[in-house]
Amino acid sequence: MSDLRFNVELTPPDISPYRAGNTGVDYVTTFAAGEPGPHVAVLGLTHGNEICGAIAIDRLFQAGIRPRRGKLTLGFNNVAAYLEFDARYPVASRYIDEDFNRLWSPATLDGPRRSAELERARAMRPIVDAADYLLDLHSMQYATAPLMLAGTLDKSRELARNVGIPEIVMCDPGHAAGPRMRDYGGFGDPASPKTALLIEAGQHWEKRAAEVATDVTLRFLIALGTVTRDDVAALGGRDFVAAPKQRVIEVTEAVTITGSRFEFVAPYVGLELIAKKGTVIGHDDDREIRTPYDDCVLIMPSRRLIKGQTAVRLGRYVA
Repeated sequence: MSDLRFNVELTPPDISPYRAGNTGVDYVTTFAAGEPGPHVAVLGLTHGNEICGAIAIDRLFQAGIRPRRGKLTLGFNNVAAYLEFDARYPVASRYIDEDFNRLWSPATLDGPRRSAELERARAMRPIVDAADYLLDLHSMQYATAPLMLAGTLDKSRELARNVGIPEIVMCDPGHAAGPRMRDYGGFGDPASPKTALLIEAGQHWEKRAAEVATDVTLRFLIALGTVTRDDVAALGGRDFVAAPKQRVIEVTEAVTITGSRFEFVAPYVGLELIAKKGTVIGHDDDREIRTPYDDCVLIMPSRRLIKGQTAVRLGRYVA
């Protein structure tokens, strides 16, 4: 079946050589250095059709990147969905049964429910538990500027600043449909030093998304002292020049769909700045969705307009 809306510029890499790994969990490998340091994890394919993360991690493997200190874990999350990826209809392989990135609460992980994604999340849980720092590689439905999703905690925002890119950092509490891996356990606890970031590297299948995912991953590892710039200088040929000054968007609310039919009033793609408070941006059945303040930023409006899902997030630029 053809999907004419999307131009798939990326080729999904063969990740079968990484299946065995060395952790006892398929498709997860940990490298340990002789010097003490943090355990840093970089994970991709949380959604099976977001292949830029698989490309970035494959590049690290191919380049033989190893940590200078501590541990470096490289892994692929929803492999079952990824193996179903078909460039003729690329939207179909986001997940098998349910969204892998809405399952990260102890109540869900320890509960009786079963699905392909829950089984994989339960297998990945010890890997995520072991990480001191985690970078989760994602991409977006629309070709907008990349976004670093840093959560609401100061420690996450500070790490995003230390990474330095992308230009826009989004601070949000998550989705009503369920918690993300980025906010699981110590990552979401202000008293814990554990910290996680989620990068939305660009439109799912544009070539640029793979470059952004790779560049952010390298800068993440450099910021944490896992590697040096010299270690990764040849990977993609990037020179790590000074990044543009970052701008922070504070998300104040997520619009969760409650009705049977949701429609936006315009073809929003994300990062639109709506000047006036009270502007109607959509309809959830008969309920009008209005901007809550002047200069409201629309963040990642969704094509998956289904009851219980997030239609769009609303935020504003902050100092």
